[in-house]
Amino acid sequence: MLRIYRCWPLVGRLHRHFRVSSVKRQRFRRRAISRPAQTRVNERIRIREVRLIDDEGQQVGIIPTREALEMARERGLDLVEVAPNASPPVCRLMDYGKFRYEQSRKERDSRRNQHVTRLKEVRVEPKIGGHDLETKGRQAARFLDGGDKVKLTVLFRGRSITHPELGRDLLDQLAIQLSEHGSIEQTARMEGRTMTMYMAPLRQRSGPSEREERANHEQQDQAQNA
Repeated sequence: MLRIYRCWPLVGRLHRHFRVSSVKRQRFRRRAISRPAQTRVNERIRIREVRLIDDEGQQVGIIPTREALEMARERGLDLVEVAPNASPPVCRLMDYGKFRYEQSRKERDSRRNQHVTRLKEVRVEPKIGGHDLETKGRQAARFLDGGDKVKLTVLFRGRSITHPELGRDLLDQLAIQLSEHGSIEQTARMEGRTMTMYMAPLRQRSGPSEREERANHEQQDQAQNA
């Protein structure tokens, strides 16, 4: 009995070890399941028969996979699985390297032309002068013309919090100044010691931004100097 009691600590450590190992195995198994499926090409297609489409888009029919691989080698192309969930899977003859290159180029072009709408903030104070207010309005106009939303914020400091009407008047002046660049998305609202108003651009950005135009001019100048 004494030997059995002495073994209990070792049994507890082994139990904790195997329990943690099982949890790790479950996590690894979940990661393996969530891994995105890869396109099977050539010898990786190990099913017995496939529905084949040739390089000209014509239906060949259901043929053995080995025969489809031989047809791809004779034409110098790849056998690519395009519909793995079909029964049988649909494969196509194509130049897979060229196809991947064209796909990556299309993705780069789409990311380049895509514009992410961001929220820019312009802050003013109730005691701001007329010239400074126009400067803040021009800054907000640039943001709106660039396709970004603008948050106009009036900061109340000290006793100015007792006159919220001053902040509302400033926001109304900015809204009038920016009427050709954006529209009011959310009217003026008091939040603590600040009053905010949100404006959205009237239209999406149709032309290049100032940074892109500057880069294009620099490239043109370099080409002329060369």
